Amino acid sequence: MRKICLKAYDAFIPILLIGVFIGIGEAKEVDWTAINPALSGATSVKDRGECESCHEDYMKAYDKTKHARVFKYGGNKQGNDCEACHGPASKHMKEAEKLQRTPGGAATIVSFKDKAGLSANQKSSICLTCHEKGERMYWKSGLHQASNVSCDSCHYVMERKSDKSLFANEDVKTACYQCHADKKGKNLRASHMPVKEGKLDCNNCHNPHGSPNQKMLKAASANDTCYACHAEKRGPFIWEHAVVRENCSNCHDPHGSNNTALLNAKGAALCTRCHQYGGHVNGLRYYKNNATYGQGCVNCHTKIHGSNHPSGAKLQR
Repeated sequence: MRKICLKAYDAFIPILLIGVFIGIGEAKEVDWTAINPALSGATSVKDRGECESCHEDYMKAYDKTKHARVFKYGGNKQGNDCEACHGPASKHMKEAEKLQRTPGGAATIVSFKDKAGLSANQKSSICLTCHEKGERMYWKSGLHQASNVSCDSCHYVMERKSDKSLFANEDVKTACYQCHADKKGKNLRASHMPVKEGKLDCNNCHNPHGSPNQKMLKAASANDTCYACHAEKRGPFIWEHAVVRENCSNCHDPHGSNNTALLNAKGAALCTRCHQYGGHVNGLRYYKNNATYGQGCVNCHTKIHGSNHPSGAKLQR
């Protein structure tokens, strides 16, 4: 039986690879005139050598990137290369021959530089002609798109500046920290997720290209995101702690805290936000130093995420 399954699997792999390569070759056409009216009537040259004659330094750095390799060996994309992102270059070539632009005329090539005047949506629309599937399928309804962020805010395609994903910075967290400085500060706190150690990245929990979930989470909820690593907290439990089942962030700050275990407050100060004194006449003592009183409330109520013990109504076991 095992041999039959292995043979079937081996037969499936070539079919899968063919499907992948067919998908790589597919791309939508860009309406270049809508992006830059000066490109009206321009045609594709399909000769990167023409670009290289003027932009040799750019091309040397570009040749070391993934895009350069894809366009070199990528089926029907082969030959498009520069024009796939910068538009048909016939008019631009004529300008280059004259060594000047028509006085008062618009640039006859698409540039991603800030002074070029392209909107964030226009820049992203060019990238999405090839990169619209997979994790990017929610981009058009995502928070980044709505906040006027474009693909080149995080990625740089003309030079390899990162080990993967063509980030404009050395890695994904640095790209995120350009805007999310508050999260960078939290990650420097005493208790934090192992992001700065390189064991996790922002995109382990979030999809920066868009998501149907809150906060661009990959999972359906905050709890489902946490359960991906902390499965033992999922349950099911006979005795549930309601505030925990609702949202892990009611008690924890996932980006970092100066309290142990990413807690939003210290020890019993967190519990008494909901439980006041809990019937303990000397409850105030639990606000004191945990070094004196251990872990305060959780000295007795150890199963704060839920319990399956028959006597666990108070989450004591």
